[in-house]
Amino acid sequence: MDAALFMCISIRDIRSARTRIADGVALTPCLESIPLSEITGSRVYCKLESHQRTGSFKERGARNALLQLSREQRTRGVVAASAGNHASALAYHGQLLDIPVTVVMPVTAPLIKISTCERLGARIVLHGADFAEARARADSLVDEEGLTYVNGYDDPAVIAGQGTIGLEILEQVPKVEAIVIPVGGGGLIAGIATAVKAVRPKVEIIGVESMHTTGFSAAQKAGHPVRTHPKPTLADGLAVPQFGSNAFGLATTHVDRLVRVSEDLIALAILRMLELEKDVVEGAAAATLAALLSRKLPDLQQRNVVLVIGGGNIDPLVLSRVIEKGLVADGRRCRFTAMISDRPGGLAKLTRVIAEAGANVTDILHERAFSGPDVSKVQAICTVETRDAGHIRHLLRTLKREGFAVRRSDPG
Repeated sequence: MDAALFMCISIRDIRSARTRIADGVALTPCLESIPLSEITGSRVYCKLESHQRTGSFKERGARNALLQLSREQRTRGVVAASAGNHASALAYHGQLLDIPVTVVMPVTAPLIKISTCERLGARIVLHGADFAEARARADSLVDEEGLTYVNGYDDPAVIAGQGTIGLEILEQVPKVEAIVIPVGGGGLIAGIATAVKAVRPKVEIIGVESMHTTGFSAAQKAGHPVRTHPKPTLADGLAVPQFGSNAFGLATTHVDRLVRVSEDLIALAILRMLELEKDVVEGAAAATLAALLSRKLPDLQQRNVVLVIGGGNIDPLVLSRVIEKGLVADGRRCRFTAMISDRPGGLAKLTRVIAEAGANVTDILHERAFSGPDVSKVQAICTVETRDAGHIRHLLRTLKREGFAVRRSDPG
């Protein structure tokens, strides 16, 4: 799709997209969550786009864009620069529609992303150290092979496809008062906001960025999309260098406010979804719950709020680290250093005090070489399981009362 031919989309485009893609994408559930409602104070519903075949909302836009190609474009095929959900969605629906798909990924792309797209029938081209270099190669393939570039977040057909989520939410939760949406390149929030405001203008649209991604907020400040430099983030799906131009025009008109959340809260939100909802979600998807947990939206208390859970494609190795980080943020894992006697009974006394305080030791490391001038003392670096932040404070107070010099490790 040539973005230059489109400046905006309308509710008519989104309704047409819904009809067009209906037989190829899932009508995902939007269920009330009692446990999430209890911990946030809002009446929370989760729109589970993670239940799509490839695990994310990207399928809607990809299929809508592919179905609007001309016969010649379908024969030649499409290309996209992506190492994420857009790549998988385009590959999957390209295979279903018999449209050749080429995906250009940076050479640093995870092997799981490469193998997934290859399994779905895409041709993979590894090029460049980052997205910008991969995009440049994709653009060259447009010229060299006559392929059509499908932008994962700013193609109007893609935005219209994502907007179908908004229509479903209004039908599934008729009394919805606010919808919280993750913000990366802007296609998702632009599409949903356009649909919702056209039908129910009083429903509040709230965007969520990570503290490490600033595409939308930077564009708002400048008055137009500008290039940014996202930092490493758990919400890698939001780490887009520049907000989409088409998406910006729509989002500026229809989005009511934007909040930003910390990495610790994103980790905690992933953990909460896993424990309370039994759903594995990626960082970008968990950002919406993180916004409620941040207490930056106190006016949503007692209101009907839909969280758009955009995807569930998180690397299992990353998930294990995120769980650890989430436990720390939740006050259920603590590390501290205690100075103890390096004689028989010193360690036993420390573990006895920890046990009597109700904590559980998971790891202890002795540090002698850097424990200071007193050779009769040794540092014990302890990792313990606790109930919550209050329990940690109680444990540390107890240790100090028993004569231990204690220094808590910085959780960051």
